[in-house]
Amino acid sequence: MARACLAAAPPAFLRTASLFAKQPSGSKVGLPGGFFRQVARANLSSSAGATAEKPAENVVLAKKRVVSGVQPTGSIHLGNYLGAIKSWVALQDLYETLFLVVDLHAITMPHDVEQLTKSTRTSAALYIACGIDPTKASIFVQSHVPAHAELTWLLSCVTPISWLNKMIQFKEKARKSGEDVGTGLLTYPLLMASDILLYQSDLVPVGEDQRQHLELTRDVADRVNHLYGGRKWKKLGGRGGKIFKVPEALVPETCARVMSLTDGTAKMSKSAPSDLSRINLLDTPDQIANKVKRCKTDSALGMEFGNEERPECNNLLSIYQQVTGKTQQEVIAECGEMSWGQFKPVLTDALIAHLQPIQKTYDEVSADVGYLDSILADGAAKANLLADTTLQNVYSAMGFVPRTRSSIKVKA
Repeated sequence: MARACLAAAPPAFLRTASLFAKQPSGSKVGLPGGFFRQVARANLSSSAGATAEKPAENVVLAKKRVVSGVQPTGSIHLGNYLGAIKSWVALQDLYETLFLVVDLHAITMPHDVEQLTKSTRTSAALYIACGIDPTKASIFVQSHVPAHAELTWLLSCVTPISWLNKMIQFKEKARKSGEDVGTGLLTYPLLMASDILLYQSDLVPVGEDQRQHLELTRDVADRVNHLYGGRKWKKLGGRGGKIFKVPEALVPETCARVMSLTDGTAKMSKSAPSDLSRINLLDTPDQIANKVKRCKTDSALGMEFGNEERPECNNLLSIYQQVTGKTQQEVIAECGEMSWGQFKPVLTDALIAHLQPIQKTYDEVSADVGYLDSILADGAAKANLLADTTLQNVYSAMGFVPRTRSSIKVKA
């Protein structure tokens, strides 16, 4: 569920090209935070024509909507932060944003009940500590919006099982877990689709490992629209047209893919057996120093980016670049001639300096339980309004009897 030539243009003028359809002709346009959009020339021409007839200052354009989230399994680590959460901070100023703590996804594998409760609150507090502003973005817990589970069931009834059997992540996790794997592991891509479609999302930040899930979401949206939308829905008394907006991918120009500290060819992961493989956002300075000191390196001299035979070197330099905000040229100028013994303390200091402000804010937010709960409640209230509208439209289009409120007062 991951990321200025046209910086002055309203976000609604931007058209992000789909990863899963033929790309329209156009030019890549940079945005703050390194994001790009494929802007179709036809769209720019029509927009220019419209503004010629009507002054731009009199036009009010709604922001496009972006939805994303992270599972509260284990600790949020550097990979989650640099690969997803950090980019959300820029998105909240450009779009209408909803950021979920996707706790329902966290139970597809055996889980620690008490740890789930703790991790859910920790994740929400870290969103805020990393820079997500509750006055700009909606932050909420997935299970606090019942429509996620309801829509997942409806989608599961119209999605061919052959589509789910093709999902790469299911195959990989099922292979590790054996035959006694839960059904939720197979169907959780439909829960992910519900997370997106419920809010009529325009754009979804994706990394390489999530592209297949977004493609499935788009296919499911198209299938439901075809089976139940348009005139079929109108005949049942609905508004007709599309039931779901088909979302498009929001792809970072340079995606921060952070790899394991113990294997430069594997992605940094919460599920990796060894905690030494990742830097958790709440690790102490001593823990960070120990992990960097013991991380896997090589015997080659000097530091360099892009050498496929030195994945650990590329990974550690990339992490240093991300947390310092320097360019590759600046990093090489500073560290290119260093040995591992010289570079590791430099990387350690940079990580500690970058994470300390996050940890300080996290401590303040998590200490005020009432404040955190109020943010989650406000976010869920807004999310429920949006989600319930979509869910009722799906029920209507699929032929379910509309709900009516009972006049009977039931005592608690």
